[in-house]
Amino acid sequence: MSSVRKMFQPKWLLATFLVLAGTALCIRLGIWQLDRLEQRRAFNHQVESMRAMPAVDLNQEQLDAISGMEWRAVAVTGEYDFANQVALRNQYYQNEYGYHLVTPLRFDGPSSGSGWAVLVDRGWIPADGNATAADWRKYDESGVVELTGQIRLGQTKPAIGGVDDALPANGDRLETWNNANIQQIAAQLPYPVLPVYIQPDMNADDTEPPIPYQPTIELTEGPHMGYALQWFTFATILFVGYPFFLRKQETT
Repeated sequence: MSSVRKMFQPKWLLATFLVLAGTALCIRLGIWQLDRLEQRRAFNHQVESMRAMPAVDLNQEQLDAISGMEWRAVAVTGEYDFANQVALRNQYYQNEYGYHLVTPLRFDGPSSGSGWAVLVDRGWIPADGNATAADWRKYDESGVVELTGQIRLGQTKPAIGGVDDALPANGDRLETWNNANIQQIAAQLPYPVLPVYIQPDMNADDTEPPIPYQPTIELTEGPHMGYALQWFTFATILFVGYPFFLRKQETT
């Protein structure tokens, strides 16, 4: 009896189903890893291409396509609006818990005058003694500031295991946020806000809060290709090895 016919005998039907299901699962996981690889390559290309470009000057350039400029260097001159700043919770600096202050920066643009703003992640402050917006005012920087940094996109939904932000039902401002959801934060402000935020450049000697933060980025392809090959190998072993196993049963 051929191995193929034997696979669908009642005695082996459950085992055959499990083998086929396992093969399909391994193939799907391999394809998923290839998708992750393409996403990683697209991310690397975005970072490298943006970092190769000169800094965009928000005071001088049109900003229609700014949502596609994540990771590009940016410069802007303006004044902070501390009355409308918010804080991001669950932030750490050298293992110490705290917040990141996110403050609107009002600036004059080439065609908008002073009617626009951009949110700035000014950096980390300790949680101790900073429970309310009134406490944050001790970190105000008065007057005109010249800021350089990089453009970042916001977080439209919580990370896995994260908690979404519940806006007050009575329409009050939400001052402390779980996520850097730029659209929702901007909806609380009385003026137009760019759909991105700025992470200011870091200074290694700056240890006074708020302390700017820059993420560490590895521009590699990661282990996704290796994982994909592993899953495809497992699928091949299951699909090809099972008929050989059945054939061996005929001789025992």
